[in-house]
Amino acid sequence: MSSASCEHAASYYAASANPAPSHPTLQGDIDADVCVIGGGLAGCSTALHLAERGYRVVLIEAKRIGWGASGRSGGQAIIGYASGQQKLVDRVGLDDARKLFDITVESLALLRDRVARHQIECDLHWGQLSVAIKPRQRDALNAEQHDLAERFGYGQMRLLGRAETESLLSTKRYCAGLYDSGSGHLHPLNYTLGLAAAAQAAGVQIFEGAAVERIEEKDPVLVTCDRGRVRARFVALCCNAYINGLAPKLRSRIMPVGTYIVATESLGEARMHALMRENIGVTDINFVLDYFRRSADHRLLFGGRVSYSGLDARNTANATRQRMLNVFPQLADVKIDYAWGGYVDITMNRAPDFGRLAANVYYLQGFSGHGIALTGIAGKLLADAIAGQSERFDLFAKIPHRNFPGGPLLRTPALMLAMLWYRMRDLL
Repeated sequence: MSSASCEHAASYYAASANPAPSHPTLQGDIDADVCVIGGGLAGCSTALHLAERGYRVVLIEAKRIGWGASGRSGGQAIIGYASGQQKLVDRVGLDDARKLFDITVESLALLRDRVARHQIECDLHWGQLSVAIKPRQRDALNAEQHDLAERFGYGQMRLLGRAETESLLSTKRYCAGLYDSGSGHLHPLNYTLGLAAAAQAAGVQIFEGAAVERIEEKDPVLVTCDRGRVRARFVALCCNAYINGLAPKLRSRIMPVGTYIVATESLGEARMHALMRENIGVTDINFVLDYFRRSADHRLLFGGRVSYSGLDARNTANATRQRMLNVFPQLADVKIDYAWGGYVDITMNRAPDFGRLAANVYYLQGFSGHGIALTGIAGKLLADAIAGQSERFDLFAKIPHRNFPGGPLLRTPALMLAMLWYRMRDLL
């Protein structure tokens, strides 16, 4: 794979990635039971679960394994959905909302199992803190804790006051925090590469640098790339923000959102520990949020500053650094060693969008920033559905989804205007 466009983004994750093989491009015709399109976490998980069930699986990736969001994200594995539980209750009812929430709890147990079983070195640590900047946000965290405990049976959260929050984080910015011992964080690229290696060991054929040009929905489905084709009984579309024109119906239901991360120089163990007493992931609860965590070599990884315009502004690294200094002004003397961005896919309602385009064409998309944990269980549910056990997969089809308004030309400006309102709300 000689093209620079196929290489991973110049990120801290790429610089600290575990050794992984390059995979050949697809040439000629090949037959499979299932063709998985997309080599991120959702695709690798789907392929692995299918192979473990005995299916002949081909996985096709247009770039490199983990090239997209799966290899660039904040790396936080969190329970629940970006939409929040009450919105799911409003849409599908309390009983189904409970089942959907339980799936996210199971997703974290599955993640733990996968890392241990396949000996994936991905710097996995447990503990996540949602932090409040304003009293009304503290009240929201308190309400969330009680709601998840009382209606959803999740009792692994504890509300921290200002003093206890400041005992964990060396900053005066936050007035409270909601600590979740069941969520965690990891090195996302190494986790993705580890899942791909496990899938290959289970018999999955992996091809990189093989962009899909078209899918012919028939039986078998014909998947055509520039130099080869796959004939398969089933297809699993796991392209997310990078689906582009491959499935216009799906593309209209998601919006690629740019998000940016910086990695400081190594602070050293003592200074890093003084900054963050515990090795946990941290996320504020603004709509346009900040998130940060420690790296294995004592860097601060700090992200946020979403872009709905699809344009990476020239001052992205400086702007993200300034957001970091708003939290930790004592890092003003610290250099930024890495700065990168990428796209996550959001839906209008911030809930995941799983389903079928045809009887033998399945898809997973719309993880809306919760993909580290949810992609793993999504791959399992999709594999179960192909094997004829579709009850839990079809539960997601009950969540109503709408196209983003405005069509191809106006959808982004319309969303940017909406985001101005949310940014104003964050400031109040």
